[in-house]
Amino acid sequence: MEFKDYYTTLGLSRTATDEEIKRAYRKLARKYHPDVSKEKNAEERFKEVQEAYEVLKDPKKRGAYDQLGSQWKSGQDFRPPPDWQGFSGFDGAGFSNEGAGFGGFSDFFESIFGQARQGGRRQKQRGPFRQQGRDEHAKIAISLDDAFHGGSKTVQLQVPEIDAHGRMHHVTRALKITIPAGITAGQQLRLAKQGTPGAGGGEPGDLYLEMEIQPHRIFTLQGHDVYLTLPITPWEAALGAKVTVPTLGGPVELKIPPGAQAGQKMRLKGRGLPKRPTPGDQYIVLQVHVPPAKTEAERALYEKMAHEMPSDPRKNLL
Repeated sequence: MEFKDYYTTLGLSRTATDEEIKRAYRKLARKYHPDVSKEKNAEERFKEVQEAYEVLKDPKKRGAYDQLGSQWKSGQDFRPPPDWQGFSGFDGAGFSNEGAGFGGFSDFFESIFGQARQGGRRQKQRGPFRQQGRDEHAKIAISLDDAFHGGSKTVQLQVPEIDAHGRMHHVTRALKITIPAGITAGQQLRLAKQGTPGAGGGEPGDLYLEMEIQPHRIFTLQGHDVYLTLPITPWEAALGAKVTVPTLGGPVELKIPPGAQAGQKMRLKGRGLPKRPTPGDQYIVLQVHVPPAKTEAERALYEKMAHEMPSDPRKNLL
């Protein structure tokens, strides 16, 4: 069957007020009433307007309709969700017979509200309306330190809520989440029953939070491995040295071998993000920092090195 976009039928947005719905209905009902209208397909359009108003004027029926979501468009093929059992809030009270007088409501209407109309008689609905709420997805940014240590964090998020009139809107709520140590970018946390509220007593959906890890001042992350570019002096590179380097778990001592070269990579086993059964590693990428010759004495020292330690690092390029 075809999906009916009742908001489009009345020329309204999904946030339309009750007064806007009533105004739109009156205007279109006058335009398409078969007794007075000269519009093409006036009777069919009048039935569509009646049906849309029948749903949107009633907070309960409108709330149930909104639970289907906005992913469908008019004319698209529609099938009720597998666990859909009709709408318990529709007992016929306030039911408009005007639409039925021009041929009844559509199969789409009947599939949602469980009111098959045959020969002008309403059959009892087969069961109460109940639908589980939709799952919601959001992204949150955490620090690399949060990813390493884990712990609790309070985040402000826009979450769906149904108001007293059955309309869906979003409110800002503070949610306390537990971040597991070793979580990486792109991983998701599931918050059970924090998604879209269910309808007719149905269970709420879940909320899935996708992790984004903020850039760190000195570290970069590749999977569970952490990378650090470490500046060293020429004499530390040439002679070797013991230096203190930062890690996410605290400073450690690193032994630089004699003759170290710029770009050389050194590994600190198990110093990356936690992971079972084996944590990630931290890699140190050496960067030789050459002090500038600012004085005559410093220039003389470099000239002496050039004289006593001749070297041609470009000989293999020619």
